[in-house]
Amino acid sequence: MIYEDITALVQQAICENLIEPADEIYARNQVMQLLQLPSFPEIEAVTTDRTIPDILEAITSYAIYDGIIADVLEEKEMLSANIMNCFIARPSVVNEQFYKKYNVSPVEATDYFYQLSKNSNYIQMNRIKKNVHFKTETKYGNLDITINLSKPEKDPEQIRREREMKQALDYPKCVLCIENEGYAGCTGHPARANHRMIRVPLGGETWYFQYSPYVYYNEHSILLAEEHRDMKISKEAFARLLAFTDIFPHYFIGSNADLPIVGGSILSHDHYQAGRYDFAMSNAAEAFPVTLGDFPDVHAAILNWPLSVIRLKSEQKAQLLEAADHVLQTWSGYSDERAAIQAFTSDVAHNTITPIARMREGKYELDLVLRNNRTSAEHPMGIFHPHADVHHIKKENIGLIEVMGLAVLPARLKEEIVELEKELLGQDAIVEPIHQHWAAELKETYGTIETASEAKNIIQHELGKKFVRVLEDAGVFKEKDAFQRFLHTL
Repeated sequence: MIYEDITALVQQAICENLIEPADEIYARNQVMQLLQLPSFPEIEAVTTDRTIPDILEAITSYAIYDGIIADVLEEKEMLSANIMNCFIARPSVVNEQFYKKYNVSPVEATDYFYQLSKNSNYIQMNRIKKNVHFKTETKYGNLDITINLSKPEKDPEQIRREREMKQALDYPKCVLCIENEGYAGCTGHPARANHRMIRVPLGGETWYFQYSPYVYYNEHSILLAEEHRDMKISKEAFARLLAFTDIFPHYFIGSNADLPIVGGSILSHDHYQAGRYDFAMSNAAEAFPVTLGDFPDVHAAILNWPLSVIRLKSEQKAQLLEAADHVLQTWSGYSDERAAIQAFTSDVAHNTITPIARMREGKYELDLVLRNNRTSAEHPMGIFHPHADVHHIKKENIGLIEVMGLAVLPARLKEEIVELEKELLGQDAIVEPIHQHWAAELKETYGTIETASEAKNIIQHELGKKFVRVLEDAGVFKEKDAFQRFLHTL
C-alpha cells in the first residue's frame, strides 16, 4: 500500500540520519505532493527491513500503475531523485556538516558524505549489486574483474524520446558540470535532484567533490573543475593531484589521459577520479630504478606492470612536481620509430600521460603511465590499444580504472561466459562466434571439466589472462631496451 511505503521511507530516512524526527510530517507532505496524494490516512508506525532503494522501487511502481508517470526510464529516474531530494539538506548545509567533520578528521568527513550519497540513492546501490565482480591471480598480482551490469538499459520509448529531441541541451553542458547539483533531469540528461557536491579549494580555484553514482570500487569519487573546460594533463594537473592528497591523505587520485582512445569517456570537462581502494598497480614492485640527475631528492623507478609506468617518490613536493613535468615534457615530444612511437602527425599530438597520486609512508607518490593514441591500418582503433584478438573481451578505451588493474567489461559477457563454462563441462552450449576460437583453445588446454565450480574458476582465471593482454597492448614499450632509450633522454 502506498501510504505504508511512504511511512516506511520516512522512517528509514530518520534511521539513516537523512532527516530528524521533527522533519517527519514535512518530508511526508513533500512526497505526497510528488505522488499527487491529497490526504494521508492515520496508520500505525511501521517497522521494515527494506532498504531505501527497495522502498523507492515500490513507490515508483505505484506511480506507474496509478498513471502519475509513464513506464519510461527517464520518468522513473526523475521521480526517484525528486522523492529523495525531500530528505536531503541543501548543498550549503551538507558542506557545513562535511567540514565540521573534516576538522575532526578527513576520514570522518568522507565517511559522512559517502554514507549520505548512498542513503540518498544517488549512489545506485541496488544496481551496483548486479555487477559481477571477482579477483583473479596473475603475474602482476591479483587483478579486479567487473562485468558492468549496473547502468540500466534504455527502453524503446526512452530511445524514441531521445531520437526526437530537436536539439542538444546546453544546460547543464555535460553530466559533470556543477549545474547538475539538484537538476531535475529531462530527456537526454540524467536526474540529479538528489545530487550534492563538496566544495574543495585547489590551486586558487574551487573544485567539486562527489561520488560516482555507479561506484566501481570503494568510495569511487570524482573531482571536477568549476569551469566547463577540456581535460588537460599538465604540471598544474599534477599539482592539483598532489594537493588533493594533502587534503585527503587516505585517498588516491588520478586522471584519465587527455587524448581520444587512451583517455576516458568524458574529455570535455576537466576532472579526476579518486577513492579509498588498493589497486594491484599501487602494490606493483619496482622492476628497475631510474636516475634523474637534476632531481636528487626524487626516487624514480619503472614498475613491474603491463603498461609503461614511471613511479616518482619524494618528501619534497616541489621537486617531485618539477620531475613529473620534466617527464611529461620529454615524453610529449618523444618519437621512436623502432617502437612505433610517433609524437605528432602534422600538428596532432599523440603522446600523453595517465597520472595517479597517493600519499604513502609520509612521501608523495606519483605514477606516470605513458600513453600514445596513434592508429594504423593494422590497428585502426589504436596501436597501443586492445588489439583485435582480445576485442571479444574488451575493445573500449583503457582509462584510469583499467590502468590501475580493474577491468570494466561489457554486460554481454555475463551470459556469454556461462555458455563457455557449459562448453568446458561438455554440455550443450551456444558459444558466440566471437568466442569460438577462445573456446577451442580452452578445450584444448583443459579438456572436459567435471564440476561447475572448476569450470567457473577456469573462465575467471582465463579472463584475468585476457585482461593482462589488454593492458600489455596498451603499454607503449614492449621491450626493456625501448624503454631504456626513452629513459636516456630524461
